[in-house]
Amino acid sequence: MKIVGLMSGTSYDGVDVVAAEFDVEGDTLWLRPLGHRGLDYDERLRTEITALLPPAATSIEAVCRLDNRLGEVFAEAAAVGLELAGGRADAVVSPGQTVFHWVADGVALGTLQLGAVARVAARIGVPVLSDLRSADIAVGGQGAPLVPVFDALLLDGAAGPRAALNLGGIANLTVVAPGAPVLGYDVGPANALLDAAAQRFLGRPCDLDGERAAAGRVHPGLLAGLLAEPYYAAAPPKSTGKELFHAGYLDRHLAALGEPVPVDDLLATLTELTARVVAAECDQHAVVEVIAAGGGVRNPTLLGRLAALGAGRWRLRGADELGVPAQAKEAYAFALLGWLSWHGLPGSIPSVTGATRGAVLGSWTPAGPAYPGIPTNPPRRLRIRA
Repeated sequence: MKIVGLMSGTSYDGVDVVAAEFDVEGDTLWLRPLGHRGLDYDERLRTEITALLPPAATSIEAVCRLDNRLGEVFAEAAAVGLELAGGRADAVVSPGQTVFHWVADGVALGTLQLGAVARVAARIGVPVLSDLRSADIAVGGQGAPLVPVFDALLLDGAAGPRAALNLGGIANLTVVAPGAPVLGYDVGPANALLDAAAQRFLGRPCDLDGERAAAGRVHPGLLAGLLAEPYYAAAPPKSTGKELFHAGYLDRHLAALGEPVPVDDLLATLTELTARVVAAECDQHAVVEVIAAGGGVRNPTLLGRLAALGAGRWRLRGADELGVPAQAKEAYAFALLGWLSWHGLPGSIPSVTGATRGAVLGSWTPAGPAYPGIPTNPPRRLRIRA
């Protein structure tokens, strides 16, 4: 079975596209990567998304316009995925762009992803799976993270606890250990605050290769204030996003400090924040190895700090060493979620999300006759049985 997987994360810088072929042998699911590509959002679209995200005010009109604009972008991405699949796929997974994740007092109450999935189905001509988080939230889960089901199948924890780390806008961690339930949760910001600072003070979407952070020095007072964030002390299951870690959050901490911080020092401090928070969680679970993926692996300054903090306790490796392209791992994970949903299998893990049970994720949007159901002739009339 061939599935195209799409993924746009909390950094909202573009869409990762993959094509994967799945085959089953006994109790083993084989995934053959068929290729991946990244499609960048243009500056106008990024601006439109930023204007819609909390704490900004918005309107239903703006939401509708952005939903359909993103639908066209995801439709184009799906078409690229079809090319990667050799011109034919059985399904597309299009989770959309998260614009709000509603969490109150540690409980996820709702979530909203935009991306006009009907436009994707119309363009690609195969069934499309979307809205993957809502089913888990409906049974008491956080709706995130969802990638741990991929990590749990891929990682072997028999030789000791191992962790999979994704460094997107938010850093999330999956821990697989012998004789223990799979754990997975959002740790805190990875690139979210770094990118907000780069945009604000450098006029750039990011600190490319962490060069400016490498030139700066960590500001102890600012770091201490940032590390005091209550979210870090909360026990999992837990999830977060740019509803918490946004530019306004950074502004409040800088204002509370009461003194100017040079830009390079600010970026160095935010890099250290991510590294410290991630390392503390890895140490807490006594992992022996950390497999990293996501956009943050392109930041050598961040990876260097992580490796240094884990030295002597755990080894840091890239997902590429396991055959999974680090920049496309989440998209491959969502392709896997599509395979599971197609076969009526749960894609969420209760020990990860806190749900009362594993949920079959997503909603299928058909594309003409291509539909994951039992073919039948269309009815010609309806009668009511007494």
